[in-house]
Amino acid sequence: MTTHPFPRLEGQPPAPTGPRPAEPTPPPTAVGEPKGAARKGVHTAVVPDPHPGDGRRPVTWLHIVAPRGAVPTATSWCACGRDRSAVGHRRVLALITEHNDHREHCPLRSSQEGRAAA
Repeated sequence: MTTHPFPRLEGQPPAPTGPRPAEPTPPPTAVGEPKGAARKGVHTAVVPDPHPGDGRRPVTWLHIVAPRGAVPTATSWCACGRDRSAVGHRRVLALITEHNDHREHCPLRSSQEGRAAA
């Protein structure tokens, strides 16, 4: 006979010492079966997006970080695949100039501007 390392707490039933009979498993749930509130017949309403888009999206993005007393950094990104970054005052200023130049000549922006003008 083995002794348990911890004494049994008061009010707790004794631990079974022998085999116990098998318990039936619950039936599997069907795929797509309603659960919770849906099973009880609660209907949910699909609400339209409260902030509908106007069709515009960012094509070019310039992110500049220039904390006071620290070295500035900048990242220039475009949906056409252009992705540049710069560290330091001179390089960040040069990247800003390149970013503005790219915005004027990017094939994605030029096709959008022509469409807006028509």
